[in-house]
Amino acid sequence: MDVLTPRTLDEALGLKAERPDARCILGGTDVMVELTFGESRPEALINLAELEELRGWSRENGRLRLGAALTYTQAMAPPLADALPALAEASRTVGSPQIRNRGTLGGNLGTASPAGDALPPLLVEGAEVELASVRGVRTLPLEEFLLGVKRTALAPDELVTAVHLIPTGGPQTFMKVGVRNAMVIAICSLCVVVDREAGEVRAAFGSAAETARRVALPLADASALPTLVAEAAAPIDDVRATAAYRRHALRVLAGRALDRCLVA
Repeated sequence: MDVLTPRTLDEALGLKAERPDARCILGGTDVMVELTFGESRPEALINLAELEELRGWSRENGRLRLGAALTYTQAMAPPLADALPALAEASRTVGSPQIRNRGTLGGNLGTASPAGDALPPLLVEGAEVELASVRGVRTLPLEEFLLGVKRTALAPDELVTAVHLIPTGGPQTFMKVGVRNAMVIAICSLCVVVDREAGEVRAAFGSAAETARRVALPLADASALPTLVAEAAAPIDDVRATAAYRRHALRVLAGRALDRCLVA
């Protein structure tokens, strides 16, 4: 296996164009597990850890750009945590401190697991994913980027470079059900935001369909949110929970999250 370490984004895009089958790695918290257990064996890895262009975050005219290499630890720190409190809450539930120091937003997007903890907080904020290649840069709404279980709209020669969003500034929260309080894949997860400016309440959930999903309804009808979330879910039975339990848990989480946001 070849391990390629570009020093600039342009160099990385050139390598991806030359070797579209190469697997990209940032924090490695997903890729290294797959390699260790033999779930994948790519001919080459492109190590993106040295790319300064993917790091950090910025704000311009109220719009946030979150670099693909933004770690969960960084997402938990103010002032970003003040702008995106649900993302900060979700980040605190990810693995151990060591995993949070290594795991990245771009990795969560690229893996596209239905259980990705960062996905519901980004969905409720209407996030767009920035994709780059030697052909140029494009953006896609997150719900169009996520196609299925670990499937995305990423072209073979593209890299996830950033996420763009405009924070609502409204009350929001993230909740997660697992077999324990830490270092666990979500049985189901839920994020709710009350957007008073838009006059609506939005929810996004994970681990209860092929992808993370978002629903919305007018603020005046907020009490119907638990039912809407439960009906929108398409959970499965697996080793972690039954479909019926996941649907019930989402209904309960939606009610609790809504109560928490409406009194904020």
